[in-house]
Amino acid sequence: MTEYVPPKVWTWDAESGGTFASINRPIAGATHDKALPVGKHPLQLYSLATPNGQKVTILLEELLVLGHTGAEYDAWLIKIGDGDQFGSGFVAVNPNSKIPALLDRSGTTPIRVFESGAILQYLAEKFGAFFPTEPAARAECLSWLFWQMGSAPYLGGGFGHFYAYAPSKMEYPINRFAMETKRQLDVLDQRLAVSEYIAGDEYTIADIAIWPWYGGLVKGRLYDAAQFLSVQDYKHVLRWADAIEARPAVQRGRRVNRVSGPLEEQLPERHDARDFDR
Repeated sequence: MTEYVPPKVWTWDAESGGTFASINRPIAGATHDKALPVGKHPLQLYSLATPNGQKVTILLEELLVLGHTGAEYDAWLIKIGDGDQFGSGFVAVNPNSKIPALLDRSGTTPIRVFESGAILQYLAEKFGAFFPTEPAARAECLSWLFWQMGSAPYLGGGFGHFYAYAPSKMEYPINRFAMETKRQLDVLDQRLAVSEYIAGDEYTIADIAIWPWYGGLVKGRLYDAAQFLSVQDYKHVLRWADAIEARPAVQRGRRVNRVSGPLEEQLPERHDARDFDR
């Protein structure tokens, strides 16, 4: 392999290769005009069932279980492989062109919320659920929520990219990010050895944020890497992952905006609870 010698100034003159090369670019903003659809419910979600997308639909389904009718939502599919996230309507809701993006139309002026962690905190505060009010417990929950936001890019953009999506397998980045991913799993395993849930004795948005990424990883759903990472060694993470997955709202939330995998697990759009029965 020829060693890469970086130029003094980087320029974008060719796709970098890999699964998502066609949608990666070094500039922001809309590439085309396209308005977003708007449904009948107070909350309009524009997303895809990636781990980040699942966080929000799981929380919304959990809120509905608790009887929060104001959490009714329309979930519109954003096909990131087709570049839907670069449409003018989507960019107006999320200038970062990443899913998920939420528009709260329950008040007189619509409120946009982007970044999955911000959406979780916004909804948890709005409905007063899955977010502790006692200061120490709240701080613990926020700490783990932001742990996920800071850690998952090493799992997804680091390990996942080089192990599963890069145009060729390279030992150095795979080893580098496998080591970090296993360190993160050990952080969670040690925490869950002494705590039923991530932030303590109660199920919170910290669990909802972490489960789609790390629960999905130990359950063998991400990157076909369970054997490579010896996920069976993280027994406390597996116990927790199974407990979260058993929740009916989690099972429903995983399906929303899903367009891959078994057909019975797919629900490209969600506009009514009855959609799950179709």
